[in-house]
Amino acid sequence: MQDKMHASSLSERDLEKEASGTEFDGSEDASVLYQRQIEAESDNAIQYRTCSWQKTAALLFSEYICLAILSFPWSFSVLGMVPGVIVTVVVAATVQYTSLVLWRFCLKHPEIRDVCDIGRMLFGGSQFAYNATAAFFLLNNTFIQALHCLVGAKLLNTLTNSATCTITFSAVSAIICFFVSLPRTLNQLSGLGTFSAVTMGIAVLLAIIFSGIQAHPFEYIAGEEPIVTAIPVKGTSYVAGMSAFLNISYTFIGQITLPSFIAEMREPKDFPKALWAVTIAEIVVFTICGAVMYHFVGNQYVTAPAFGSLEHTYKLIAFSFAIPTIVFLGALYSSVTTRFIFFRIFRNSHHKHSNTVTAWATWASIVAVTWALAFVIAGVIPFFSDMLSLMSSLFDGWFGFIFWGMAYLTFYPGSSKWAGPWRTAETLLNYFFIVFGLYMLTAGTYVSIQSIINDYNANLIGSAFSCASNAI
Repeated sequence: MQDKMHASSLSERDLEKEASGTEFDGSEDASVLYQRQIEAESDNAIQYRTCSWQKTAALLFSEYICLAILSFPWSFSVLGMVPGVIVTVVVAATVQYTSLVLWRFCLKHPEIRDVCDIGRMLFGGSQFAYNATAAFFLLNNTFIQALHCLVGAKLLNTLTNSATCTITFSAVSAIICFFVSLPRTLNQLSGLGTFSAVTMGIAVLLAIIFSGIQAHPFEYIAGEEPIVTAIPVKGTSYVAGMSAFLNISYTFIGQITLPSFIAEMREPKDFPKALWAVTIAEIVVFTICGAVMYHFVGNQYVTAPAFGSLEHTYKLIAFSFAIPTIVFLGALYSSVTTRFIFFRIFRNSHHKHSNTVTAWATWASIVAVTWALAFVIAGVIPFFSDMLSLMSSLFDGWFGFIFWGMAYLTFYPGSSKWAGPWRTAETLLNYFFIVFGLYMLTAGTYVSIQSIINDYNANLIGSAFSCASNAI
């Protein structure tokens, strides 16, 4: 009752700020503002602040328990078993910490709807910073959708023994993902997220088991048993080592979507529960998958994804369980992108919260455009995996480290950031994150470009819109 009375006393200026998405001055209680947002939606046909922490956890699990896990054995083969495990744990801990900083920033600013709002706030309300963040946000999500078009084609080629043109399979993947992307709230997607995380977990478990019970890895050469090393093999290049590190980092770094998830939680203060659950699961699953499969497959026979290291029948069985994740995760990124655009088209319109023909037609059209662009990108860029690494190098330095180091510094202005040994150490850590993010921008970009050059020199680059099979 007291919260309602407090909420009702908020000024018209604050209500206008809440509606427009501009920043509050911090004088109001964030919990009151969350409650007001929920009450404002209570009579709407479409309600957004409806996710429990359990459903948010389901979304996080579906984002992180994904096909990229099966690239960890390759990363371990490059880095060696011991460094591979250490890097996995350290990166997981870093992402956990920066995600908690992100959460604290969102609690401080309840008006945040997505990472673009954060970009504007961190750079003094700059509209240029907002637009630049939005461009990176949309490009990142669209390229991930394109990756799912390609992975969907890879799956269908593998399961059907390349029965048709890869472009056709890519189009089929985009069409299926389009329909899964149509629900307008993350709450509606959470059930599918749970299912996709469970089936992907089964796929990973089967891959681990099959790698141990199969007679030999796929394409085994008689007399050449798998070689497993504790440290990188002699002669491992900087490009290879950095690529393996970035591969692990890219799998963990997903903070770009977290503000969108928090913005649809009924109780944002419960977000750490979901975050801790998924981080613990990540460390266990990623480490076991990387270490065990690398142990059985070795340096010579490892592939990315590691399904390719399994004998044919085992490969088909394990890979088939990845279907829900391939479809759902692409749909999740499409939904986040569509929500960003949709909210800005109907910022102050009843269509934003209503089941009108205009609202649904607009929503479906935006979803369709995102998948059309993803399909085109998947077909046009013949070195897509390297291009994705290049885009990730440009984005993940910002969204994995720099943004959250800057966000932490806003909590303690002036000399307060050096108050006491613990806060001083934490401040230095966040300055390190900013510097490391800049390093990822430069080193990651160099490595990605050099990898593209190496692939061209090795004639591994195909042609655009090729029908050639990409089966594993």
